[in-house]
Amino acid sequence: MTRRDCEHCAEPMPLTARRHARYCKPACRAAAHRAARTIPDELTDRPRWIRHTAHKVPLTVGGSVASSMDPSSWSRYSDAARSTAGAGLGFVLDGDGVVCLDLDHCLDVQGTPLPWAQTIVNAAAGTWVEVSRSGDGLHIWGVGRLPHGRRITVGGGGSVELYADGRYIAVTGATFGDTPRRLTDVQHVIDELL
Repeated sequence: MTRRDCEHCAEPMPLTARRHARYCKPACRAAAHRAARTIPDELTDRPRWIRHTAHKVPLTVGGSVASSMDPSSWSRYSDAARSTAGAGLGFVLDGDGVVCLDLDHCLDVQGTPLPWAQTIVNAAAGTWVEVSRSGDGLHIWGVGRLPHGRRITVGGGGSVELYADGRYIAVTGATFGDTPRRLTDVQHVIDELL
């Protein structure tokens, strides 16, 4: 029997789960459906969605290996959200101006941003922010220009990865705080970080 993981939390499915079940418990099913309503239209309207494994290997909606460089392996959001392949959703960045600032290990045990991260979140006010799959990081989604992805260390011991092209980001849909469900210009944040 092949091990299956919950599409929301990526935990192993219970042995008693039905063959077609996608979530390990009702709370995960509810959270996944709430997530679909929180992802901004600027992302869901683009046909750049994939699935991914629990180990972040990109997959097509049919379960084959996908590529962040091959548009034929991407899908519409509705198809990716319906797919049972892998453990979750991912959005492919292709250089069209959508960017993601990935703040690693920036939330304390209460889910509050560490001071260095709060500074970046404040600077990006007005754009959508989601909690990452790890539960202790944030993805700041916005619009901007970035010649190539990079990882930088910021004051306070933080680490930020900036991506705009040739990469996919695992999307949880777990909106952080009361950030709006839209993407705004975050070029000033990118410029400040670089």
